[in-house]
Amino acid sequence: MTYVLHYAPDNASLIVRLALLELGQPFRTLLVDRRARQQDSAAYRRLNPAGLIPVLETPDGPVSETAAVLLWLVDRHGALGPGVGEHERAAFLKWLFFASNTLHADLRMVFYPGQYAPGAEDALHAGVTARMRRHYGLLDALCGSVPWFGGSTLSVLDLYVATTLRWAALYAPGGAWFRLADFPALEALAARVEARPSMVQAIAAEGLGPLPLTAPRPCMPPEGSAL
Repeated sequence: MTYVLHYAPDNASLIVRLALLELGQPFRTLLVDRRARQQDSAAYRRLNPAGLIPVLETPDGPVSETAAVLLWLVDRHGALGPGVGEHERAAFLKWLFFASNTLHADLRMVFYPGQYAPGAEDALHAGVTARMRRHYGLLDALCGSVPWFGGSTLSVLDLYVATTLRWAALYAPGGAWFRLADFPALEALAARVEARPSMVQAIAAEGLGPLPLTAPRPCMPPEGSAL
């Protein structure tokens, strides 16, 4: 089967695109036009009732939620992470869901403070950005100490965390709270992921610029909009 990835440029679908490219799996993309609020259309809501991006159409039906898509791909193809029954599986799952449920969720609050605390955006920003620095500190300490994060074998966790580094530097209001150089292990991870052929293909597909992780700039996609 050729997978179908419902995507928007420089959204969470980028992580799934990278995983599919790393796995060498055939896929095609369908743009979700955020400017037209296509994610709220009846057709898209049938695929993902929450109206979030991405959705991956698979032989098992449409899969949404970034970590769920990534884990489904790991298990389906036996790569990019420890499999069921492997000793490292439990720790890998813990940190994959930390990236999704804690890191990414807090980063969304930095992006869209008015959606979470109308009238108290400044207070929310101060609290959440302090948490984000702690999150990245934990990941920086982990990176390179285990084979499935910053190790010799690429994993979906590498792709996930590295992509959030771009967003933290580029899209988060009041970006002075985040400096990649403060997290040297993550900075090295970003440079390695950035140089991979999968990222080179993603750069071309989504207009991410030459150094999308270590020196990010706003994307200039051939179609659609990141925001």
